[in-house]
Amino acid sequence: MISIPRPWPKIREECGVFGIYGHPEAAKLAYFGLYALQHRGQESAGIISSDGKNVREFKAMGLVSEVFNEARLKELKGHLAIGHVRYSTTGSSILQNAQPFCIRHSGCALALAHNGNIVNAGAIRHELEARGSIFQTTMDSEVMVHLLARAGIKGLENAITSMMGAVRGAYSVVIGTEDSIIGLRDPFGFRPLCIGRLGKAYVLSSETCALDLIQAEYIRDVAPGEVVIIDANGLRSFKGIESHKRAHCIFEFIYFARPDSYIFGQNVYSFRKTLGAALAKEVDVKADFVMPFPDSGNYAAVGYAQAAKIPLELAVIRNHYVGRTFIQPSQSMRDFGVRVKLNPVKEMIYGRRVIIMEDSIVRGTTSLTRIRAIREAGAKEITMLVSCPPIRFPCYYGIDFSTSGELIAENHSVEEIRRFLELDRLHYLSIDAMLKSAGGDPNSFCLACFNGHYPVPVDDYKGKFQLEQ
Repeated sequence: MISIPRPWPKIREECGVFGIYGHPEAAKLAYFGLYALQHRGQESAGIISSDGKNVREFKAMGLVSEVFNEARLKELKGHLAIGHVRYSTTGSSILQNAQPFCIRHSGCALALAHNGNIVNAGAIRHELEARGSIFQTTMDSEVMVHLLARAGIKGLENAITSMMGAVRGAYSVVIGTEDSIIGLRDPFGFRPLCIGRLGKAYVLSSETCALDLIQAEYIRDVAPGEVVIIDANGLRSFKGIESHKRAHCIFEFIYFARPDSYIFGQNVYSFRKTLGAALAKEVDVKADFVMPFPDSGNYAAVGYAQAAKIPLELAVIRNHYVGRTFIQPSQSMRDFGVRVKLNPVKEMIYGRRVIIMEDSIVRGTTSLTRIRAIREAGAKEITMLVSCPPIRFPCYYGIDFSTSGELIAENHSVEEIRRFLELDRLHYLSIDAMLKSAGGDPNSFCLACFNGHYPVPVDDYKGKFQLEQ
């Protein structure tokens, strides 16, 4: 018997970062860039700008469209800007922890926007505090700022190299100063970061979808371990730290990144379709149609339907006008939080053999509610196909399932999960098939959440709220 996990929301990522240099409306373009990256974090948003002398900033809790308006953007004057959207993976969701995080040290401004998770942040912070450092937040990102400030006497480039040698974990970072923006990635390349160009301006972004929105040209990715500096002299780069092994987060492809983005050299939409086609090779299910729960399983469902030669139907309708909060109904209206967002088309489902495509199952509670709605609509048989392997291990590199016990597949077999979800059949994509779908070097991905092999040691990581204890 499976005990029902805590009613956490579906998987969440941690952040999106954006930077632009050399444009008279840098803050406005940063706003649009963050708007395109909103899927990566919905807790807070912030932009810092500079005209070469004065640094201005604004950040607040909420969505990008809630935080910024025309008046606020006009106040953020300057030809360079960096921005951030956050979902917290270290530190609470409070304004104090919103980014970009900006300090003044030795008369200079330094702002940092971070996507990832530093696994040894607790140990570094303890050591810095013992030497007299005073911290303003409970984010792992602030540790990087302190390390940069302490090594600042060596010059910014040497300070960045020193910082990268001290921290361990996942980081794609955009830094802003009065007269430059800087992009850097950890040596494993866990999280994406790309470079674009808009006329004479340069852009840094977590995903290419933000480049598309502002009509910037994609140039290339920031390489793992690389540091890119953009200033009045143009773009130059150097190796901040040696990169011996790639560990791109495959969950960026499966779930997080927008399907219209290119990350790690591949298109996300095509990757997800290929996962669906791979499922059709692994399992032969007799069904009347395949359907996704919008929007998570959409593209794998397309791939499966084409490969299996069975119809694709959109038999669950999503309400696009549901905000993040709404008036709660009475207790008698069961599962209202799910039903208000997704509603089955009973006429399509009644008496049919249905395949539901999902991109992942984390805790299972949301899936169970949705499956029950399909059953109540009169489905004759329900099969669920999942376009990734079972998630059995916590992630410490920036996905918010970093606590043992939150994952339904951690201590339960596929058959036990099938019974818990009240399904007729359940099949997960195998790791081998997933890697074959990925193409390229199968050793270039982080698979820790599937197989427990962590590329970076996590022994000293104490959890999301480690810096608040």
